[in-house]
Amino acid sequence: MKKFAKVISNNPIKVIIISVLLIFPALYGMFSTRINYDLLTYLPKNLDSMKGQQILEKDYSDAATSMLIVENMESKDIVKIKNQVAKVEGVNKVIWINDILDTSIPKQILPQEIKDGFYSKNSTMLIIKFNESASSDKTQNAITSIRKITNNQCFLSGVSAIVKDTKDLADKETPFYVLLAVIFSVIVLSLTMKSAIIPFIFLLEIGLAIVYNFGTNIFLGEISYVTKALAAVLQLGVTMDYSIFLLHRYDEERENFQDKHEAMAQAISKTIGSIAGSSLTTIAGFLALCVMTLGLGKDIGIVMAKGVLLGVVCTVTILPALILVFDKPIHKFSHKTLLPRFEKTADLVTNKYKLFIVLALLLFVPAIYGNNHTKVYYNLDESLPKDMKSIIATNKLKKDYNMTTTHFIIVDNNLESYKTKEMLDKIENVDGIDKVLSYNKLIGASIPEIFIPQDIKEIFKQDGYNLIIVNSKYKAARDEENRQISKINSIVKSYDKNAMVAGEGPLTKDLIEVADKDFKHVSSVSIMAIFGIILILFVSGSIPIMLVAAIQLAIFINMAIPYYTGTEIPFIASIVIGCVQLGATVDYAILMTTRFREEIRNGYDKFEAMNIAVKGSARSIVTSGFTFFAATSSVGIISNMDLIKSLCGMIARGALISMGVIIFILPSILLVFEKFIRVTSKNWDKDPKVKLNNKMA
Repeated sequence: MKKFAKVISNNPIKVIIISVLLIFPALYGMFSTRINYDLLTYLPKNLDSMKGQQILEKDYSDAATSMLIVENMESKDIVKIKNQVAKVEGVNKVIWINDILDTSIPKQILPQEIKDGFYSKNSTMLIIKFNESASSDKTQNAITSIRKITNNQCFLSGVSAIVKDTKDLADKETPFYVLLAVIFSVIVLSLTMKSAIIPFIFLLEIGLAIVYNFGTNIFLGEISYVTKALAAVLQLGVTMDYSIFLLHRYDEERENFQDKHEAMAQAISKTIGSIAGSSLTTIAGFLALCVMTLGLGKDIGIVMAKGVLLGVVCTVTILPALILVFDKPIHKFSHKTLLPRFEKTADLVTNKYKLFIVLALLLFVPAIYGNNHTKVYYNLDESLPKDMKSIIATNKLKKDYNMTTTHFIIVDNNLESYKTKEMLDKIENVDGIDKVLSYNKLIGASIPEIFIPQDIKEIFKQDGYNLIIVNSKYKAARDEENRQISKINSIVKSYDKNAMVAGEGPLTKDLIEVADKDFKHVSSVSIMAIFGIILILFVSGSIPIMLVAAIQLAIFINMAIPYYTGTEIPFIASIVIGCVQLGATVDYAILMTTRFREEIRNGYDKFEAMNIAVKGSARSIVTSGFTFFAATSSVGIISNMDLIKSLCGMIARGALISMGVIIFILPSILLVFEKFIRVTSKNWDKDPKVKLNNKMA
């Protein structure tokens, strides 16, 4: 490590030149990485709902279907729009009533189900089928073209349109997330650091690490828009500690060495171990997300773990080079900080430790209860602004055509006609079913099969499959909707064991079931991983329990707040928050405990040792905690997407809660159980290095 440290400290200009040159391939990788805006595509491919989606996409071109509602327009003008939309690149076909009958023929002779499907009051509905999936670039470009063709009498709904609006909003807001995070972080750092230049040095180094992280995402092929929106802000927040640690160590070494390069070499060699150890818990927290069955967890987990690792590398390479180059202005533009010395805080914690223990015990019960009863939502369109074009159109579709949710049932085409009819009758009798459209309905008594156009037949019959379209009155993710889907599944499986029920409702139902399992797995894995790292760091059987318990209390409090405020949170927040908060803020607990052990080894009694530990650690913890809070809360304030707003708001709040728990409650726990810690920990009160030196002497 010493050789590495000397190479970096002796060649700052070369390090900066290399870091600048690396920006160009990183930018290429960043702009070449595809962004996925459809979160339902992250469901496991082996689910029936996902298999059904693949058949709809491959055989029916139904995996990407939009409904175009046209109000107060004559038939001839609707036909013109239909023909123009049909010519758009990426559109497979456009279906309207004129595919069944000439528009001059009265619609009254149509079967009621067909008539209700295409007409409602003063509007009519066209069905647009795309060649590729809802989130594909070709489909998204087609949505843009269709909107240019249509006017304000037309409303385009469906998953494809929602994905398009999500993309546009996310692309518009994400740069502002980063900008605000930078501005708020500069403000906090300017108030808590001694130099006016240092905040900009820190942000330049972390900014390069973020660019490198986004650039290396090209090897993943694509990342989700949630990851894109959060990664830069989270990376800034969780890796700021490392920069602060290195600078503080460099300032200490400057007092011991006249040459700044030697001082930096010492700072790097003495800091790299603690930074690497500290980063392990954060990396473990993010990697725990990779055990999620939902692919979104792996997406966020890998990108963020990689970001933390790159942050460590940049902290011990680029940051030292920048500090050495700008050493004079850093120390020239110094000022007093607003942070107190925390002497009163240290006295309060050590003198009233029993009070804080009682407070912790009192908080645990309501925190756990609230955590277990916080309501979450799974319907992703609920996280989008209500004035979005696609949301307005979707609400209109639900209101005027009673198409709250549409299920696509795929059965074997060889199923006997009488069994198919029997199955359809049972489905129609399921609670909440509004209408059932199928080939059998079209060839009823009203219209002989010979008059059914081939294009219409192909809507229902493809490659040995028979498609049944079912409209539900219930909204996706609701209990009544999930019961309805279970009932339909049971019916169709009794006639065809290989039948599949697909569409937004079944996909969302599977999302709920997958997310529930993921939450339990992720929580267990993250706790065990971080428990193991702390066990190795302290060689103690008790300290990992106390540190994890303290952070878990902070997490429970954070997750309980939505319950007591009557707020629903997006499902992904309930899974991600625990890992992020545990991994990112357990460093505060490790820092406090390490300093406490150090002072115990220096011969102080536990109360004096804790008093010194709080005074020595609180400044770093508060600086880091408020910077993390500033970076994430700024995003939570401006975001118009509730998914991003909720995640960032809860992460920001979690940083402050963890900070408070570590400064006030953890010291009380350590003081009460100090004797137990001494018994269950190796070398708790004796430095093993000192013992080794004594033996050698």
